[in-house]
Amino acid sequence: MPELSTKPYLLRAIYEWCVDSGYTPYIAVRVDARSRVPMEFVRNGEIVLNISFGATSNLKMESEFINFSARFGGVSRQISVAVESVIAIYAHENGQGMAFEPQEAQADQKATSQDVSAEQTAADSAKNGPTLASVPAVAEKSQDTAEKDAVAISDPAKKSGKPVLTRIK
Repeated sequence: MPELSTKPYLLRAIYEWCVDSGYTPYIAVRVDARSRVPMEFVRNGEIVLNISFGATSNLKMESEFINFSARFGGVSRQISVAVESVIAIYAHENGQGMAFEPQEAQADQKATSQDVSAEQTAADSAKNGPTLASVPAVAEKSQDTAEKDAVAISDPAKKSGKPVLTRIK
């Protein structure tokens, strides 16, 4: 049986914390083919959505998808985003919340670790027979790559001086 992801549980917990604290919960989503969002509000492949009780109708935070209705420019829209596409959930008023690594970054990191481990194990086995060894850390990224990885979630709050969530690896 595959292991259950903790992400939907963490999303619901942070959402409840925001509501109980009187804050407005927002989610940042990396838009993909499964996302049903108003594309005119997508910036750099991401969208930030207010998921508060007052901004949504029929909010359902399930294990695979977050579904709700919301008004954009006075027009009601059905919104559906995959839980694995959510990159952050936070309180709009103070920026506190939780950020998640995008799924492709997690997959790349896992594959890189497995490749390094397999190469080292093969080399060790060839010399001395089977041994235990620690996996070395992934090499430092270049400055150019690090700058690309630092993503600021665009939000109208940025212009108004309110807190904005910034994800830095």
